[in-house]
Amino acid sequence: MDTHFFISLFHIIAVVPFFLFVAFKRASTPDWAYLLMLVLGVIVVLYHLMKTVRRFYSGSHYLWVNLLHVLVVGPLMVYIGTKKSAGTPRAAYELLAMVGFAALGYHLYSMVQSLQIVRVD
Repeated sequence: MDTHFFISLFHIIAVVPFFLFVAFKRASTPDWAYLLMLVLGVIVVLYHLMKTVRRFYSGSHYLWVNLLHVLVVGPLMVYIGTKKSAGTPRAAYELLAMVGFAALGYHLYSMVQSLQIVRVD
């Protein structure tokens, strides 16, 4: 199995449940979750910014994945983490839920492809 399988597995097991937990709990989300959201958001932006530069210069077709993390996912996490329960608008929680469900669908699809369960011609 390749690295993408384990990246997908990590997103399905850890990232998606965390995003949906915060999105559904909204204002009753515990403070530790907001702090974790902020710290991970900063890490996501920095890591994917570095990968974006590398993929840009190598001409990778997966540049869009890193740009999505740098421009949407990371900043959303930082925004929710800094605003916390008192200042986060409903739209941010709903966007987090949409990103969580999109990640679930994308990574399930990616896992099925990497396991070659379904043959696509």
